[in-house]
Amino acid sequence: MNIYNVFDSEFKNSSIYQDFLKDNPTVGYLKIRAYAASEAIPISNMQVEISKTIGDNKIIFFSGVTDNSGMIERVTLPTPRLEVSDLNVPNNIEYDIKTTYNGVDTIYKVIMFEGVCVVQTINVKQKGEL
Repeated sequence: MNIYNVFDSEFKNSSIYQDFLKDNPTVGYLKIRAYAASEAIPISNMQVEISKTIGDNKIIFFSGVTDNSGMIERVTLPTPRLEVSDLNVPNNIEYDIKTTYNGVDTIYKVIMFEGVCVVQTINVKQKGEL
């Protein structure tokens, strides 16, 4: 599997990415909230990577860490255009969120829509929690 960063200028001009953007010409927004102890303790410095697999290529759209409030605000991600009909299921796209905290990797799936801010909460289990 090839791994690309969406901010790599060579990759931005590739046919893989240009075709992806044709299918996903609009944007949606993702907010990450990481906490423990029933939202009482924010988890700072959690590593977060947001990616999408396209064919045999993993495209990394974001890589960073949560702030002191356990947040990553408003990550902009490509999304398909919404249909205007109420009779159809809204067009959407799924991204992978990989978190790393205290040496533990966890994968989440998130569904994104045009113009919508999706909040992904991440509940970190502490020792002794079920």
